[in-house]
Amino acid sequence: MHFADGTIPTDYLDYVRRKHLWILGGIVLLFLLLIVSISVGAVSIPPHEVFLSIVNGIIDRINAFLNPGTALSVSSTDRIVWNIRLPQALAAIVAGIGLSVAGVAMQSILRNPLGSPYTLGISNAGAFGAAVSVILLGAGEMHSTVADAVTLNNPYLTTMVAFVFCLLATGVILLISRIRGASPEVMVLAGVALSSLFTAGTMFLQYFADDTQLAAVVFWTFGDVGRANWQELGIMALITIAACLFFLANRWNYNAIDAGDETAKGLGVSVERVRDIGMVVAALVSAVIVSFLGVIGFVGLVCPHMVRRLIGDDQRYLIPGSCVMGGILLLASDTVARVIVAPYILPVAVLTAFLGAPVFIYLLLVGYRR
Repeated sequence: MHFADGTIPTDYLDYVRRKHLWILGGIVLLFLLLIVSISVGAVSIPPHEVFLSIVNGIIDRINAFLNPGTALSVSSTDRIVWNIRLPQALAAIVAGIGLSVAGVAMQSILRNPLGSPYTLGISNAGAFGAAVSVILLGAGEMHSTVADAVTLNNPYLTTMVAFVFCLLATGVILLISRIRGASPEVMVLAGVALSSLFTAGTMFLQYFADDTQLAAVVFWTFGDVGRANWQELGIMALITIAACLFFLANRWNYNAIDAGDETAKGLGVSVERVRDIGMVVAALVSAVIVSFLGVIGFVGLVCPHMVRRLIGDDQRYLIPGSCVMGGILLLASDTVARVIVAPYILPVAVLTAFLGAPVFIYLLLVGYRR
């Protein structure tokens, strides 16, 4: 926005500066929360030791990469930080970012405040795929110890089958939208119907499962960021970063679609193409996260609405703001889940559901005025 002489209005600069400050403040809060999250647990570690362990660990690994054969000096604190808590905390951040950016994209593409990977049935499709792999393909088993009650003897098979069913659900939604015309209402209703269908399919399989298989399915369904290792974290991070860059590159298209399909077409936006590709990318990042971590609901629904209340609807700031808020919300939920009933550790999906369900009901009863 410029005046005729090329200068920028002061009010607009203040408007943009406030949005930048909100996002930067969220990034700082996310970093501080990361340190706190790693420091708490069964073994308490002072925050400054966590920070030093992370910094020294990064330096040591860079030196080992540049000078092969250099041995890493690893203390007991480093083992806890690098082998257990840091991967879990980073997985929470990456999953929160991925689910939030998928949610904000779906809400903008569909022009529906209730759009998210969970409400459109993609997460339930992944749960059905996991049930298929455990019950029909034999990927789950039970141990008798309390500390390790349920394990999946072939977790990668479960992950792949869940991923395939997530993409299958997305393909069905897009196919239905093509048959009826790519309207937001058709996509949302198709997602709700598929969610019910996959939930029914999961219950059908569970009814005929034995105790071992049933326990394995329930265990997988509980979304838990603690089950991701460094390799899986790298895959999730790569897909999530690529999706974020894609959505940021299309931020102006989404701003145009927010004004209405006819307005967007008048501005030269290929609405159907942008909508279809955006849905596929959002479903892809959601499918990757769900297939690795299980079902984590409501993050993609809640975070975009929180950010809208703080910095508005402009996609230039809503997308990065939602990414930051998603990381904060899921990391905070995981931290609380690890300490609220210590020494037991709750799956993070329990807390996100407790937070998301009231917000979902609020949106249904009151509505969201954009």
